[in-house]
Amino acid sequence: MQLRAVDHSVNIISYQKDGRKYAMCCAWVMMVDYDKLLCLLGSQSETAKHIKSNDIIGVSSLSTNQKDIAIKLGEGHSNLVDKLDGIDYKLDGNAITILNSKTELICEVIDVLHLKEIESDSLLYLRIIKHKENEKASFLHMEDF
Repeated sequence: MQLRAVDHSVNIISYQKDGRKYAMCCAWVMMVDYDKLLCLLGSQSETAKHIKSNDIIGVSSLSTNQKDIAIKLGEGHSNLVDKLDGIDYKLDGNAITILNSKTELICEVIDVLHLKEIESDSLLYLRIIKHKENEKASFLHMEDF
């Protein structure tokens, strides 16, 4: 059974660390304050395994015309392939954002939490330090798949 109690935007978590680029598709992102986000990254994610407190990462909410990017970044692992190959992106320090997304956010990782019953997953608590919004674009939603 597939439950779709709520609809989420499709977001990309991406950054560069130790000479390697990491990127993943993440549906579970939500604002918890005007400049704070929570993101749940699954335990199988190579991208999640390398994120630590104080890291600076990119969070891009994809636009409706970027479904192919969501599919590409939702497959494979960053330690095996360059998931960003062929994708237009911007590097800002170590943060990577996907160009032409609905939103391009640069965020500081305040904490990486491992809560009861999701201990193996990573709940990122982020502070937005820079943002850019593409007002001509619309959000790509999980419901669009």
